[in-house]
Amino acid sequence: MKVIHLVKVEGTLEELRELFLEGAKKEAKRQAKEAGKRVVRAGVKETAKRTKSAWQKYISKKSNQIKFKRGPRKGQLDLKRMSAAYKRRKK
Repeated sequence: MKVIHLVKVEGTLEELRELFLEGAKKEAKRQAKEAGKRVVRAGVKETAKRTKSAWQKYISKKSNQIKFKRGPRKGQLDLKRMSAAYKRRKK
């Protein structure tokens, strides 16, 4: 059985509005933020990092990176040539 306690509150309409509406909004926002943080923290602890595939390990090594030498894509990785080299290499 729940017990309900009644409290008498007095003040102007503006004071009451600020007390109940604004205060409730701020409190609800704060509680939601805290709950979100708890969920995120819990999720991070439970999930394990996935291992990288052979291709991901290959392209992450600086010595295997083939870059465009000229043109608008100069300096970017040439994934087409890297893929061909990856497929040709001895495994």
